[in-house]
Amino acid sequence: MPAVAPKPCFLTPKPVQSDSPLFIYLPGMDGTGELLQSQIPELASCLDIRCLAIPKDYLASWDVLAKNVLDLIHAELEKSCQRTIYLCGESFGGCLAMQVATQSPQLFKRIILINPASALQQHPWFNWISQVTQFVPSSLFNIGALGLLPFLASLERISQSDRYTLLTAMRSLPSETVNWRLSLLRDFQVDKKDLQQLTQPVLLIGSGSDLLLPSVREIARLTDILPNTQTFILPNSGHACLLEQDVNLYQILKDNDFLDVNINTPKITTSTVSPNGTNFM
Repeated sequence: MPAVAPKPCFLTPKPVQSDSPLFIYLPGMDGTGELLQSQIPELASCLDIRCLAIPKDYLASWDVLAKNVLDLIHAELEKSCQRTIYLCGESFGGCLAMQVATQSPQLFKRIILINPASALQQHPWFNWISQVTQFVPSSLFNIGALGLLPFLASLERISQSDRYTLLTAMRSLPSETVNWRLSLLRDFQVDKKDLQQLTQPVLLIGSGSDLLLPSVREIARLTDILPNTQTFILPNSGHACLLEQDVNLYQILKDNDFLDVNINTPKITTSTVSPNGTNFM
């Protein structure tokens, strides 16, 4: 019998907060879902977190990826249908979040976009770069990942262990997958009319010191399109801002009144995530 190719799944922190709103995190181009790890303990105090993990050899279109995410969400809702849902996308995941939200605009109570990679289209050289990378030998991709690290993150604001985690996540992708996901970003499009149907609150978070993307400019562009937005700029942060020691996503949501007023904040517990929806300490 032929092996069944793995599909995207949710990583589930422990403990599960089954009475709390679902918080769906869609990761950057690494697709691991692991780079949210440092933010999970506080977020898990009042939200039931699911981190999308995309298999490293999974090559699917935006439509298929969005359908995968929606299927996973509906599977969660079958366990408890009376739940509000927060959708959070970072970088590549910000583009995916727009695709998901416009396919099911009434499903989400809140949307958070962090340095969405839709900003890549503002770079005139990106189309050229995204096509040239397919000719780069696989053996050079690890070297390229190391060279790209200072553009991805403000390294002085990130702990040594998290720098290693970021580099490991970048190096985990085969060159074919990198090229495929770059091609997705090159071809990314969401109709303005579809975005304008997203009437729920949308929090746009941008890094002022993002060396990879013009994220603040993209935040301003999206503000002009989406009907109900708040913006929050991290003036000194790099692209991978959620890894930074001084960035607290829970506090950002709280300070911007972006958490449900009925949410109770229990005691914070350390969380870990596991693939395939299972829990472990």
